[in-house]
Amino acid sequence: MIKLILTDLDHTLLRQDGSISDETLRVIAECRRKGVIFAIATARYWIGAERYIDILKPDYEITTDGTLIHSNGQTVYSCEFSEEDTDRIVRMLQDEVPGCEITVATGKTVYWNSLHISESARLYKAVYNDLSSYLNVRSNKIAVELPDESIAVKIADTIGCRYQTYRGERWYSFMPSGSGKTTAISELIKACGVSLPETAAFGDDDNDIEMLKMCGTGVAVANAVPAAREAADEITLSNDEDGVACWLKKNVLGE
Repeated sequence: MIKLILTDLDHTLLRQDGSISDETLRVIAECRRKGVIFAIATARYWIGAERYIDILKPDYEITTDGTLIHSNGQTVYSCEFSEEDTDRIVRMLQDEVPGCEITVATGKTVYWNSLHISESARLYKAVYNDLSSYLNVRSNKIAVELPDESIAVKIADTIGCRYQTYRGERWYSFMPSGSGKTTAISELIKACGVSLPETAAFGDDDNDIEMLKMCGTGVAVANAVPAAREAADEITLSNDEDGVACWLKKNVLGE
């Protein structure tokens, strides 16, 4: 019996145009009426996921590549770099790629040294900071667009942290060692009193693979990358065909 649903957003629950269908919203609402806990698990920063959080009203929000969990406005879990490591990563990035744009997330706040913040559909609520001086914050995630993956490898090895890439993008994110969606899920099931066999997870990308393997039932959408489809227990329809809702209708609602 499924007691906890976890779903990625981009290319999974969301359609390619970024919308959520009325049918998906109906199915999620019906699952919750049956007492099933609903959570999102996204690489997006909290401010980048906020508009979907407002629409979906999940019980829990795993954001920022699994380094943060919020529920009803409260922080449930936070995995952070120290102030010193935050600054070291920023300085190393600036040395390796002078003039690069860097985002630094600390809780729900994102600092960004871009002069075009207002033009960003995802991060228009970011706070401008030229990052020329010590931030003095414990960050959850630091992201940058890099010309070569070898730079990310060098920084991750030097700091002793992990880095993450994303399908179709040249952005690289740095997170504390041991962080990620699976770590956040371990924290979440303890908070919810749910066991892993009672969970169902939905995803599409490389950073969803461990989540799909970890949960009781891992479901990849048909448009997922090959590695995610291979890791999943089941494959549902694509995101544009409301694959998540289709699986939930059959396996949770019995429709």
